[in-house]
Amino acid sequence: MSRISDPKDLQLAERFGLQICEDLSSFAFVKNKSFKIPYSFAKSKSMLPVEEKEGVLLVALSHPEDLEALEELKALVKMPVVELFCRQEKLEEAIEQCYHQHEKEASQYIEDLYAKSESSHQESEESYDLLDQKADAPVIKILNMILLEAIQQEASDIHFEPQEQGLSVRYRIDGVLQHRHYPPKELKSQLLTRIKVMSRMDIAEHRLPQDGRIKLSLAGRQIDFRVSTVPVVYGERIVLRILDKGNVLGLQAIGMPERILKAFKQQLSQNQGIVLVTGPTGSGKTTTLYSGIAEIASSEINIMTIEDPVEYKLPGMAQIGVNHKIHLNFATGLRHILRQDPDVIMIGEIRDKETAEIAIQASLTGHLVLSTLHTNDAPSALTRLVDMGVEPYLLTSSVLAVLAQRLVRTLCPRCKVSYEPSSQELHDVGLSVERLEKGVLYKGEGCEHCYHSGYKGRHGIYELMYVSTAIKRQLLKSPDAMELQKVALHSGMSSLRQEGALLAIQGITSSAEVLRVTKQMQVDE
Repeated sequence: MSRISDPKDLQLAERFGLQICEDLSSFAFVKNKSFKIPYSFAKSKSMLPVEEKEGVLLVALSHPEDLEALEELKALVKMPVVELFCRQEKLEEAIEQCYHQHEKEASQYIEDLYAKSESSHQESEESYDLLDQKADAPVIKILNMILLEAIQQEASDIHFEPQEQGLSVRYRIDGVLQHRHYPPKELKSQLLTRIKVMSRMDIAEHRLPQDGRIKLSLAGRQIDFRVSTVPVVYGERIVLRILDKGNVLGLQAIGMPERILKAFKQQLSQNQGIVLVTGPTGSGKTTTLYSGIAEIASSEINIMTIEDPVEYKLPGMAQIGVNHKIHLNFATGLRHILRQDPDVIMIGEIRDKETAEIAIQASLTGHLVLSTLHTNDAPSALTRLVDMGVEPYLLTSSVLAVLAQRLVRTLCPRCKVSYEPSSQELHDVGLSVERLEKGVLYKGEGCEHCYHSGYKGRHGIYELMYVSTAIKRQLLKSPDAMELQKVALHSGMSSLRQEGALLAIQGITSSAEVLRVTKQMQVDE
């Protein structure tokens, strides 16, 4: 575990007459991602060689009093050393940057494997022995490289897809799959077996789908992988979902506009009722719910969740994972949660009438219930619950608000350019020339920074619908989603497409991206 900077370290550095540096990113070794000593030594001793000049090594350190570590370093590098002082936090950032895997390293390693396989005898897939560490070494290395590269490129999923000619590796980055690697055919079976071993699956079972989990650490932070295998024509297809705990953000950091953020917080502060978050798979619903829970969590309230599965483990709350093998589903778990004296209940997803009715009863008896639904927009959530068999009058007395959301890709800042949109494009996205700043919109041309996609990162767009008196009247009259949306828009709700258009005007995303994520909404606004 790393030590924390002590003010005495700075005083000691000044007394020793050491150069003091706040930012190491401009030094040659850090900039070029090269290193002179092993990562474990640099991390444990809080020392990092940052530059070499005229046969002398410049070393950044955060604990000037650790003379023993300095002597070990000199023995390791076998050259004269000059020290400079850097605070512990900044030094750790430089260490992570310095030992960061190069962008093309995994691709280069795969190319080297092809070259070696052509010049040496290829072992058949049947002769692969899992216990043969020497034979496994390239497999372990290539898999570690792929996992590290996917994390560094902020991928959400890694797809290993067996094909007739070998194995295809794709990353889902910002919601879109991008092809990355094609490892040698003879490594296909070994790579898939290695993943199954790491996720504690049955390596002898190739006919049935399996689920597993991998826990790894990267520079001190824990990263979990949820693993799923299914048998396909050319072997087993494996998908790893990357669960980075760093993605559990606060509400301030998920990109909500201030007016929606304030209103959503207000709903979360209620003592009872249901708040729903809706959207398709991968739209960030779980992250929003976790962020909301983190916002209201305190030692004074009992928060309990039931999820399928528990993706992020949060401190200070009880989280239950659905287990269909022992008949622990949402409805069963929810009944038992109500006997645990909860104040706030989070349900991973309302999938059936039974779960919906228990959630409503819980909200009517003094609990705040948070859950998700798969619908296109906020008004459709109420329609979906009625379709499940829930009586409209129960919804009018229990549901407080519905938040619909999507994730749009943000334009790459390095290759973003402006252009004059056509009248048809403006009409499609619901804009007029008068609303544009300087009469232009923006698009990404593609560069190395964004892997030639034109986009880097994602931003949320949100549609918050209060269950107001007008909505309640319409719901009792008719639960038609179109009619509910008309009432909500008339009451001041801003639709997802309207919110996306605002981001397009600001140059945060493109009009094409807004249309892509809202294309299912054929609503006359």
